[in-house]
Amino acid sequence: MASALQNERLTRVGPGTPMGELLRRYWHPFAAIAQVDEGGVMPVRLLGENLVAFKTKDGSYGLVDRQCPHRRADLLFGIIEDDGLRCSYHGWCFAPSGKCLSQPFEDIANPAARFRDKITIRAYPVEAKAGMLWAYMGPQPAPLVPNWEPFTWDNGFQQVVFADVPCNWFQCQENSLDPVHFEWMHRNWSSVLKGHGSYGPTHLELEFDEFEFGHIYRRVREDTDKDNPHWTVGATALWPNAFFLGDHIEWRVPVDDENTLSITWMFHRVPSDREPYSQARVPYWKGPVKDQHGNWITSHVMNQDIVAWVGQGIIANRTEEHLGRSDKGITMLRRSFEDNMKAVAEGRDPKGLIRDPESNRCVELPIKHKEMFTRSMTLEESRRLGDTLQYRLNRPDYQHQVGQPDQVKLEYQIAMGMIPEDAAEPV
Repeated sequence: MASALQNERLTRVGPGTPMGELLRRYWHPFAAIAQVDEGGVMPVRLLGENLVAFKTKDGSYGLVDRQCPHRRADLLFGIIEDDGLRCSYHGWCFAPSGKCLSQPFEDIANPAARFRDKITIRAYPVEAKAGMLWAYMGPQPAPLVPNWEPFTWDNGFQQVVFADVPCNWFQCQENSLDPVHFEWMHRNWSSVLKGHGSYGPTHLELEFDEFEFGHIYRRVREDTDKDNPHWTVGATALWPNAFFLGDHIEWRVPVDDENTLSITWMFHRVPSDREPYSQARVPYWKGPVKDQHGNWITSHVMNQDIVAWVGQGIIANRTEEHLGRSDKGITMLRRSFEDNMKAVAEGRDPKGLIRDPESNRCVELPIKHKEMFTRSMTLEESRRLGDTLQYRLNRPDYQHQVGQPDQVKLEYQIAMGMIPEDAAEPV
């Protein structure tokens, strides 16, 4: 059972808090590249800070304070320039670095003073990778944006999926080290919701390990043994705030103490007759968490997780918990965060930072059923392989989250060879 002080330390992400200072040592995805490319300027709330992201006409990305430092006007309504973002109120212009590039009237009225050289706006580095934009909000020198192994795979259709989750990020991330919930929430409860009522295989044994880039859980169910990849490879709670399952990564990005942005990067290996395949634009979409009547959606895996997270309260009260043997991974995760918050407070690097470019060429991770995502196969071969591994692979619909738009579904089905290149509608 966590103390009230530990609960506070684990959940608060604002500047100056122990967890906030730890999380600021890592890069966080916050948007799809296409979002900013298409919109020019978009609002961003990240780690309790109100910001705007933008793309200059010369192709650089920026992430700066939402309020102009002149008279605090909203830069969401700024003007995109070749090299920066210009405030629409009085014309002050800022580079992605935060440097003030011009102050039109001041530059004319008193050019010798060079007042603009005395002004900067709060700004954070932005990098593009895997169809997403990433921000680093910590001290320099910044580590590298991790080039996780799936980001290096060829011949894949990628998409980025969002959801707004109205609760604290940490209870979402704890789910990443909780294997038993798969048995009950995604198998048994799903069966009840669909009217079947049958229960699936029971978990018999669990093990948890820590490694450089997170934690791994291993499990044995009634229908498996220790020769099964569920045990030999396991699943990865990717440090500090993600879950990795081979063909996709789910981030639980802290918006603030009471809200989380769920971001899923999904990879679908295209069939052999579609290779070589190169994707010019990675599509994105946001899935709803409630239906038109205001009821929580429970039909898809990610939506079920969201129901569980939000059901714990806006900020889970861990002082009221009663943890058991299945929660060994939860206590391990909390202990790791405490250790790494202490490291930062003592001026040391926390775990999982990558600073060596050679090591970052491809950061390997434990991957169950890797052949499903990297082997050249026909569409039917991939589906048969998935069926043998109890993995519903390469079907027309998106199984993880509700709400995939028809346009994204159309792009996916064309890429996978499910419908002709000139199809106007998905199946």
